[in-house]
Amino acid sequence: MGAVAYLASVWILPILLAITLHEAAHGWVAWRLGDPTAKSLGRVSFNPFKHIDLWGTVLIPGILLLTRAPFLFGWAKPVPVNMRQLGQPRRDMAIVAAAGPLTNLFLAWASAMAGHLLFLMPHGVAEWFAHNLNNSIQINLILAVLNMLPLPPLDGGRVAVWLLPDMLAYPLAQLERFGLFILIGVLFIVPWVTREIGVNFDIVGTLIGEPVSWLKNSIFVVTGHR
Repeated sequence: MGAVAYLASVWILPILLAITLHEAAHGWVAWRLGDPTAKSLGRVSFNPFKHIDLWGTVLIPGILLLTRAPFLFGWAKPVPVNMRQLGQPRRDMAIVAAAGPLTNLFLAWASAMAGHLLFLMPHGVAEWFAHNLNNSIQINLILAVLNMLPLPPLDGGRVAVWLLPDMLAYPLAQLERFGLFILIGVLFIVPWVTREIGVNFDIVGTLIGEPVSWLKNSIFVVTGHR
């Protein structure tokens, strides 16, 4: 198997599972809290094609993988939620938002636990599954940490809007329309500018890399790998 084909074979399934279950969790929790919008549109589904965004799920992560970028970045189609259908809209929106990252943390833990079964497989098969499981841990932790950054429209931003007092929550909520541009600026433009001016400021490592490393080590300890 060629290098590119093998790389795709050990990343595609972890990425699709991580994104699909993250988005399905949002829709399922919203449905349980009174809003059937996502369910009626077929978004409470394990079918990845219901959630895939061509640019955010396929092209950008693919380019980052092929260019061996130091981190992965992408997104899926947002799950529609009608706040007016929720019992306690502000609180319930935070619960719906938190469901996605919590699902990713569970998937990372489950992938680590599955590693204990590799000894049952032939060596070559076990090695391929090990790469899939390790990539599953990595991508799920990246998604969990990235999505919990306190910036709307990320999940962490919606949780922060619920937790903060109104005088802080309202202006934060107003950032949602600009949130993606701010995120791209922080993750891509700021590192590029700091490199160009000779400043050693690893904002991606600080915001994402370090929390992911800590969570990964903690999961390995909890699941008995260390």
